[in-house]
Amino acid sequence: MVVAAVVLTLLVTVGSGQARATSSFHKRGSAAKSMYWGAWIGSQLTGNEAPWDMRALSAFERQVGKGASLINFSSPWQNCSSDPCTSYAFDTAAMDNIRSHGAIPFFSWGSDSLPFKVSQSRFSLASIIAGTWDSYITSWATQAKDWGHPFFLRLDWEMNGNWFPWSVGVNGNTAAQYVGAWRHIHDIFTSVGAVNVTWVWCPNVDPANTYAPLASTYPGDAYVDWTGLDGYNWGTPWETFNQLFRSTYDQLVTHVAPGKPVVIGETASTEHRGSKAAWITDLLTNELPKAYPRIRAFVWFDKYDSSMDWPLTTSSRARAAFAAGIAARAYAPNRFGSLSGTTIRPLS
Repeated sequence: MVVAAVVLTLLVTVGSGQARATSSFHKRGSAAKSMYWGAWIGSQLTGNEAPWDMRALSAFERQVGKGASLINFSSPWQNCSSDPCTSYAFDTAAMDNIRSHGAIPFFSWGSDSLPFKVSQSRFSLASIIAGTWDSYITSWATQAKDWGHPFFLRLDWEMNGNWFPWSVGVNGNTAAQYVGAWRHIHDIFTSVGAVNVTWVWCPNVDPANTYAPLASTYPGDAYVDWTGLDGYNWGTPWETFNQLFRSTYDQLVTHVAPGKPVVIGETASTEHRGSKAAWITDLLTNELPKAYPRIRAFVWFDKYDSSMDWPLTTSSRARAAFAAGIAARAYAPNRFGSLSGTTIRPLS
């Protein structure tokens, strides 16, 4: 639910060498042997963000002592800071930077424009369904197909909230239109043969049940490869990972998409009103590997955003806790530079 993250910066079936998920994927309480992990890295380390500045990734990995297997980056559809608006193309160079590092791109693609504002009627879900953006979507999808390597595509995330232009209830959008727009975009990718895309549907956690119902915005199993959840400990009040995620996770894996693996698309904790280090230790040593068996990947949000202290640089204790936790064998390092195929599957 990090709103300013939309001031967006621009994003795998498994190859023969990657094992498929075993029965542990389905058993509540059983620990997954391995999961993808990574970060969305801000400019605080080098002055620029990864993957455009790979020194930022190197600096982050030096902090935590391990190579990341996922790198999250993002882009809106257009930049309208000047007239006329210009469209963002598929960023082949950024994708290559990530793949050359041995990581998998985790690209967050938002149907909006810069400068960011919630009210953007040009990008209403109805306009997407009507075909207004078909030419752009087709061009981007074709470029993705031509790149040819597997990547995660997290399209229009946190749709159940009210802080993005594609959110339910914003710009006249309905839950049914969200489903329709997602399917429309997915169908275009299918039509051009962009089978190297792994589709991630990623709502925000909703422990108080105040947002749009999850099931109402789910595009359907045929249109989603992984489900996801985003959630942050803002410290007002202090909330553990379990308090934030448990109820929405249970609903997701029991009622909405029982057959899909789950990725934490964004998570982090503040230092205020509690121990960030203890929060991280609990996340990496208890919750992810033991209590949430369907979560098979996660992304740490390592950016200053919304006036919040999310990065690990906020304290030596937070960095040390993350480094100690991520050292576990459960978290796969950057060994996916030769990954090929179509849909990215969970690690075994």
